[in-house]
Amino acid sequence: MPTSAARAARPANLALLLVLVSAATILGALGFEYIGGYAPCALCLEQRWPYYLGVPVALAALAATRLRWPRALAALLFALFAGLMLYGLGLAVYHSGVEWGLWAGPAGCAPAGGAPGSAGAMLQSLQAGMRGPSCTEAVWRFLGLSFAGWNVIVSAALALGALLAIRGLYGSSSTSQ
Repeated sequence: MPTSAARAARPANLALLLVLVSAATILGALGFEYIGGYAPCALCLEQRWPYYLGVPVALAALAATRLRWPRALAALLFALFAGLMLYGLGLAVYHSGVEWGLWAGPAGCAPAGGAPGSAGAMLQSLQAGMRGPSCTEAVWRFLGLSFAGWNVIVSAALALGALLAIRGLYGSSSTSQ
């Protein structure tokens, strides 16, 4: 039977893992974009927001567990992180379905219609703003999964980790912090 100190360390260790994995994920996405040259589509950019918000929340959860802040606050932070990752999971599943042609993507993600036919059409497209690549075509796959497909797995694992941390906070110990 683990000691109370060992039980308390589990959520702190999970918080550290959540920080590291979520930071590595967003840094990896930025690396693929800026170093690898993979331009993100509109849905790819939207899938980054749960990480942009989640990393600071996970850092706060880490502080809450390491500094022994009230258990309810730590649980709230883990729940917020889990919610962000579940939202990201939904976006990633949606984007994966768009890539596989299971459903239509948003209008802003339609494939570019090719080169403009006239100088006026070119000027109009420039005034409308540059559009990223189509959300319907995966620009990269590894083991059959695109960036969105891998994000499904990572988001699900991170959400599960946060929920396990909450469970660890309220494990078999009935004493409060």
